[in-house]
Amino acid sequence: VVGLLPWVFLLPPGGWSGEIIGGWEAQPHSRPYMAYLRIRRGDKISGCGGFLVAENFVLTAAHCQGEEVTVYLGAHNVRQPEDTRQEITVQLQTPHENYNKANLHNDIMLLQLKSNAELNSWVDIVKLPNVKEKVKPYTVCSIAGWGFTSTESSLYPDTLQEVEVQVMPDAACPRKPVWLYGHYNPKTMMCVGNPSYCRDSAQGDSGGPLVCDDTAQGIVSWGPCKAPGVYTKISAFLPWLKKTMKRLGDRPRL
Repeated sequence: VVGLLPWVFLLPPGGWSGEIIGGWEAQPHSRPYMAYLRIRRGDKISGCGGFLVAENFVLTAAHCQGEEVTVYLGAHNVRQPEDTRQEITVQLQTPHENYNKANLHNDIMLLQLKSNAELNSWVDIVKLPNVKEKVKPYTVCSIAGWGFTSTESSLYPDTLQEVEVQVMPDAACPRKPVWLYGHYNPKTMMCVGNPSYCRDSAQGDSGGPLVCDDTAQGIVSWGPCKAPGVYTKISAFLPWLKKTMKRLGDRPRL
């Protein structure tokens, strides 16, 4: 694992993301808050996850920034045209002002959509936690995304995948300066995924939500090729989120 350190922190933004390892295909449209982000950087196209938090706002990871981002809502198979899908261009990308791409601190970004999403059975808003709300260690939560489904494969699935994961104690992401988790901050990050089970997020899932009891508690951020991974703790950023949404002209429904 020590040998992975340069790989994790020297990749370009979006190079490491989350994949769904050890999971299964989600029931189509069972997660109406899920967003697929199509990101253009130069002549390269990549993908991230995200989730709808208001009719005109999607929350994701700051390292999912790009020159141009298009959001797909109501999607299941992102390679096929679907009547349920809404494609909306991102009008403004607002990463946290203290986002640090070297250590992925404050890895959170709000995307303002060019037009409001139409809320229906396939597209809806996810509930967010209260300020300073904590998730107890070993709570079983779920993640979903369109990222890699194997550490040996570089193929992305067409359909939304999901898996159940355990929230781990902070100590499971040991903060040794010379080791992988040396930049882990328990105030703003969550340690997720029991290494005893081959279940995790991976490349392509970054920005997607960690959902516990129908509430989005975390955002897929970074980690090694096996659990545990590190997630942005949403409850720590609620004041920033409310302030940013208000500044951009929307009354937060949080």
